[in-house]
Amino acid sequence: MMNRIDLLEELVFQAVRSSGPGGQNVNKVNSKVELRFNIQASLALSEEEKIILLQKLKNKINKTGELILVEQTDRSQLRNKQKATAKLFLILEKALVKPKKRLSTKPSRSSIERRLESKRVQSNLKALRQDPGE
Repeated sequence: MMNRIDLLEELVFQAVRSSGPGGQNVNKVNSKVELRFNIQASLALSEEEKIILLQKLKNKINKTGELILVEQTDRSQLRNKQKATAKLFLILEKALVKPKKRLSTKPSRSSIERRLESKRVQSNLKALRQDPGE
């Protein structure tokens, strides 16, 4: 599994001016944080993990192989940086979870009978709605 400490060293942060309302704070402070993580160049991930991430996150990765996350919800650059890092770890962990293999099951006899009975009841209700002249 991935090592968070090694991964933290590979992250590249860039602070830029945040958009939207905020008065003078928006115009003066670079509180918006861009987090860049190059999956292909990562030494903290195994080759197998890289393949899985590149496949599952292909829509979030740019042409240079970087996963870019932007966080600007907070007025503090530090808190935005922490939120972006947490978001990255959440995305990576979610992508690396192996899906459980589905066990095929057969419906029980009683459930089949219940379904057929409800179909008969519904059919009778609809038949009763019809005009007697037809």
